[in-house]
Order: sequence, then C-alpha cells, then structure tokens
Amino acid sequence: MGKHLQKTRLAMAVAVAFGHLGAAWAADEGMEKQLGEMVVQGGKDSAPAVPANLPATVESVTARQIDQQVNAVTAAETLKYLPSIVVRERYIGDRNGIVSTRTSGTVSSANTIVYADGLLLSNFLGNGYSNPPRWGMVSPEEIDRVDMIYGPFSALYPGNAMGGVVLMSTRMPTKFEAHASIQGFQERFKLYGTDETNNGTHATASLGNKVGDLSFWLSADHLNTHGHPMSFGTAGFKGGAGGTTVTGAYRDLDQNGAPRVVTGAYSIDHTVQDNGKLKLAYDFSPTLRATYTLGLWQNTSDTAAQTYLRDSHGNAYYNTPTGQYVNIGGQNYTVSGVNPGHSESEHLMQAFSLKSNTGGEWDGEALISTYHYDKDVSRTAANVGTDSGLGTVRPGGQAIYMDGTGWDTLDLRGEWRPGGSLASTHQVSFGYHYDLYALRSRTYNVASDWLRGSLGALTSSSFGNTRTQAVYLQDAWRFKPDWKVVLGGRLENWSAYGGSNYSTSVKLGPKALSYDNREQTNFSPKLALFFQATPDWELRASLGKAYRYPTVSELFQSSAQGGQTTLQNDPNLKPEQVVSTELTAMRGLKNGLWRVSLFQEDKRDALYSQTDTTVSPSVTSIQNIDKIRTQGVETALQMTDLWVRGLDLAGSVTYAHSKILEDARNPAVAGNIQPRIPNWRATLVGTYRPSARLSYTLAARYSGRQYNSLGNTDGNPDTYGGASRFLVVDAKVNYQLARQWSASVGVDNLNNYKYFVSPHPYPQRTFFAKLKFDY
Repeated sequence: MGKHLQKTRLAMAVAVAFGHLGAAWAADEGMEKQLGEMVVQGGKDSAPAVPANLPATVESVTARQIDQQVNAVTAAETLKYLPSIVVRERYIGDRNGIVSTRTSGTVSSANTIVYADGLLLSNFLGNGYSNPPRWGMVSPEEIDRVDMIYGPFSALYPGNAMGGVVLMSTRMPTKFEAHASIQGFQERFKLYGTDETNNGTHATASLGNKVGDLSFWLSADHLNTHGHPMSFGTAGFKGGAGGTTVTGAYRDLDQNGAPRVVTGAYSIDHTVQDNGKLKLAYDFSPTLRATYTLGLWQNTSDTAAQTYLRDSHGNAYYNTPTGQYVNIGGQNYTVSGVNPGHSESEHLMQAFSLKSNTGGEWDGEALISTYHYDKDVSRTAANVGTDSGLGTVRPGGQAIYMDGTGWDTLDLRGEWRPGGSLASTHQVSFGYHYDLYALRSRTYNVASDWLRGSLGALTSSSFGNTRTQAVYLQDAWRFKPDWKVVLGGRLENWSAYGGSNYSTSVKLGPKALSYDNREQTNFSPKLALFFQATPDWELRASLGKAYRYPTVSELFQSSAQGGQTTLQNDPNLKPEQVVSTELTAMRGLKNGLWRVSLFQEDKRDALYSQTDTTVSPSVTSIQNIDKIRTQGVETALQMTDLWVRGLDLAGSVTYAHSKILEDARNPAVAGNIQPRIPNWRATLVGTYRPSARLSYTLAARYSGRQYNSLGNTDGNPDTYGGASRFLVVDAKVNYQLARQWSASVGVDNLNNYKYFVSPHPYPQRTFFAKLKFDY
C-alpha cells in the first residue's frame, strides 16, 4: 500500500503543478454543429460539446430532436437513433442499459464511456449487464445534446473508449425559467402464459435562474413503472416418473433448437425511481466559471414471480425443493428460479469543476467527482413448492449488500494555442486523469422472512480496488491550409489491490482467498490525418491503440452455482488491447451531410466468460481470448428541408464482420463470430414540420443476425433465450398547444415485433402521451 500511496502523491503533485491550465473544450455558443471541418446548420440548441480537433467520427442529437423525435422516458433512450448504437434497455426504467456500438456488444459495458457534463457515469466496477452507466442521474428533460464519439482515436479518453464515448450535456439557465412535464405510457405484453398490460408514469419539474454572476438549476425526476417479465423459468429434465404432477407448462424450442419446458415468468419489475439534481455555477469573469453538482438517485424495486404450473388441487406451484421433482407430461423435472425479489438503493453523486473558456492562448479545467453507493441492498426469496414467497409467513432467502461501493475521479485538462486563438496552427491538449473504483459486495443468508428478516451468516463476499492514473498530450497541427495532422499519446498506470473473496459454499479448496497487488503501465499512441480535398469533401484517416484494464469484478468477484462456488474471477487477467483504424469521407451537401466510414478493430486478450477446454476438469470463468478482428463499413446521411420545407431525414446503415481469430483456451471457437455484434444495423428517422407548432416523426430501427455464444450454437435466435434480429417502427406527434404548453403522443414498436436480447424480451408495442409546460 505504501508504494501505491507514494505514486499517488507523486502523480497528484505533478497534476497540481499544471492544474491551473486544466483542459477546455472549445465550445461554440452559436447555431452550428461542427463535424471535423464540416459545418451543418442546426437548431438553437445544437452547440457542439465535443473537444476541438477531435480525430474521430462524431454523431449528435440535440434537445430539439429528442423532443420531436424520441419517446424518451430515460436518458438512455435518447441514443436510440444514433448510427450503430443499441442500448440494452429491456423495459422502461431498466437499470441495466448497456451501450452497444459497432465493435462492442450488449454485454461489454466497460468498452464504452458515458459522461454527463464531464462527470463519469460509467460503472467500471465490472464488464457486464449488471454494470451499466448510471443513467438515472440524468433526466432526459435536462439534456441539451448528446454527442457520440466512435472509437479510441483521441488521447483525451482512456482505453474504455474502444467502443465509443457518450457525452451528455445539460443546460444552465441565462435567465429565470421553469419546466414541468407529466408522461404516461402503456405496454401490452404477451408471451407464453403471461398476458398483461404494463403501465407507468414519468413526471419532471425544474427551475433555474441567473442572478448576477450566480446561476442555479434545480430539478426532480420521478419514474413509476411496471415492466414485463425479464426471464422465464425452464424445467430441468431428470428422467423417470413419480414426482408431484403439475400442469400448465409451455413447450417450444430454445435458442439452440433443443426442446424445452417453460414453467413461469419472473423478474417482473415494479420500479420507483427518483432523481434530484442541484447545479450551481459562479462566473468569476466572462471566461472563468466554477460549477458544483449534487445528484441523488433513489430506487425501490419489487420483482414479482408468476408460475404457470398448477398441482392436482389447482394450487400454484413455483420451485421444487432440493431432491424433489415435478411430473410434467409423465416425466420428472426440476423447477427453479421463479422467486420474488426486492431491492432498495440510494446513490449520491457530487462534482466540482473550475473551467476557463477564453478561446485565447491558454484554457483549462479542473474537475473532481465522486459516485457513492450510500445504500444498495437486494433480497431474494427461496420459496419452494406452492409457497409464492409473499404469504403471511414468508420463507428465508438471501440478501446482497453493495453499500460502500463507488468511484472517485480527478481530471486536470489544458489547452495551449500558440498564437492565442482558435485559428492557431498548433492546438495542444494535455492533461492528467485519476480514478479509483472500489467494490464492496457481501451476501448473507436470511433464515426466515427473506423480505424483512434479520441477516444471518455471511455466505460470500468480494472486495477490491482498481486505480488508474494517466497523462496525455495531443497536438492538432495544420501544416498546410488543407491538411491537418492530430498526433497524441496517453500514458496510463493501472493498479489493482485489496482483492479478496470468501464463500461458504466451496466444497474443495479454501473458503477465503486474498490476492496480490498488481500494477501495469502502458502507452497508447494516436494519429489522424485530415485532408480538405474540396470545399465539400473532407477525408480523414485515424489510427489508435488502447488498453482496457480488467475491472474489479473480473479480477476479484466470485459467483456460486449449484452448491459449489465456481470462481468467475481471475486476478491475473491481462488487459484488453486494441489497434483501431478508420477511414472516413464526409460530403457537405446543400442542406445536409453524408458520411462513409470504413473501420477495423484488432483486439488482443479480449475478456469473455468462456470454458477452458484445455484442462481437465474444464473451467468456466472470465478469460482472455487471444485475438478478435472486427471490420465493417458505416454510412450516415442527414438532410434538412428535403424535397419540401420542413421535412428532415436522417439515416444510417452499418455492416460489421467480427471474427474470433485465435483462442488458445478454447480452440474450437476460432473462426466463429464474436457474440452480440450484428452483421447489419440500420436506422431511419423522418420528421415533418408543416408548421412551427406541429411535427410528425416516423422512425425505424433494424438489427440483423447476431450470436449469443462463443460457440455460435444458437441457431434459433428469434426466441426467448436468443439474441434476435429485429425491425422496430416508432412514431411520435408533437403539438404546441400554446406559447408555454406542448403535448405529444407516440408509440414504440408500432409493428409489435417480438424480439430478444439473450435471454430477455425487449418491449412490445408501447404507447406514450406527454404534457409539458415551459416558462
């Protein structure tokens, strides 16, 4: 620990030495959207929030577009029409919304970064469905714009940017303003024996003002929603006969084409989420601002279970006790997983920044933030037989506590423009980054009353920390009027320490393990070349290397399966490393922009959960896969006033081929397709505004064939358990009722397409209605 503390102090001292410089975004307060050297006219809220001279593709959506085009209840939904982007939001209010990009799938949460006003919302405690960005800290009503940066081509961002970077920018008032909205939505869901209508409401209120040099923004967001089942119970075949006879099961084929028996639905979530936000800003001068942000997110969730099974007396039957069976159609099966649950969370976010924006020779920013789990507990019943788990006398179960988990960050960023203007031949960006992630996970047995009962013995725990420190330097040099090169590098020092796990269910080997500290340093070079071939054509070639270090959970967290713990962690995992390239051509049109990008990512030591078949007995854990290559092409078109005034059209098409080239631990998967990367993706959004008060939007989202497993055995993907194709059509109508009042109605999945992200169903047809007040 002394060695780590010494290095931390040294790095902090170096950071403070140039902290007054910081790092600044070159922000244009006007009405233009800048993509590289191209300029496309936009709305009044489309000021760019991305760094100047960014050597990467950027796609954006503004507050105006969100309001007119997207049936957005959560911040995650504002990304749904961006090229190549899918957010794994399985129902409205889902806390596990992973961002999938053209090179990363819906289980690779650590391969994309999400910021809100420079604050890190990405949860790099793990790399999977349970570690999504903390979307609940941002209400869609406060978003000014969202910018999506594709690939790890900028030295300003860590290696987690290999999939992309999401920059959400929120508003600060320049005068008094107040806003309120109420939104209702309804989903009609039908699958197997579940046939239900799921309702929800979403309410927001905010006000802000600027008085002299002080401005403030106060907002509240309340979401109350009922989701459809996330999972369905399936029976395990045991052979023979003689168990309790039950009826009501459903039979079909699973994602691998094998017959299965579906016995019930569970994880039917009723979630109530509240987000409160306070932002204060003080202008010391027209070019120097201090900002403080305080965010509180609370959640209460009840997950119901619905069994389809009935015994001979008509009683609902949920799960088989240990050593017992049920008889379905003359054969014995075990039934499990149909259990209710309850969770409660309180998360606190704070940040302070000091930022200059002179546009002159020097600009800088210092930002410090913290995200802390003040309370995070989830309980699950261990109900069996005809016990629903919700009776007067409740059975026991288990409780998982994550209190004390969280992360802290520090960023010091600077801009130097020799010559003192944004038009300088050189524009140099530099900075220092620090982050610390801490995992504190404890699982307890609850002997009786799983919902309210006292905690029993500790059954498992996982603890650990990761720390990353980085310095970066990047220069954008216009060496000829039509040529510019962006050259940079990022030096990162990563360490993992304090790792341990404990389990009472390990039958072989030790019950408690502690791991040695680790440390690694890597350098990631970046290079991009721009050429303004004509006033309308810009060409760009980008090259970047990046390292994505193992997360705390991948290194230290274990999981229990079937009475014997399978340690899903490996403290010696190597970091993922990629070399990414992109060739882009952008064509400025009279009233729009057309882009074509060729991309390739060569990834080594990819982190995946797989089975090591080279040892006996085989071991299933998170392991490094030697090499994966992803290649593809993406094209995007944006047009305003197309054919007739008021008609806007935006669309994209992406083709990707992602292949596993080498896997020493499971050689049989070499040559297979990387899971969760669809071969085709497409979006199309058309908005027509016949008047300033009325707009109509029709949109479509398409995703092609993809695999769920490394073995590519899922030959029946369009079913529960598979990662399916989909074509979804959405619609929205907005009307300005009066100067301060507006209303909208909409529908997502108008065609009621049933599609799945393994193993969960996505939303079926959902209707929306919203009333909004703006002062």
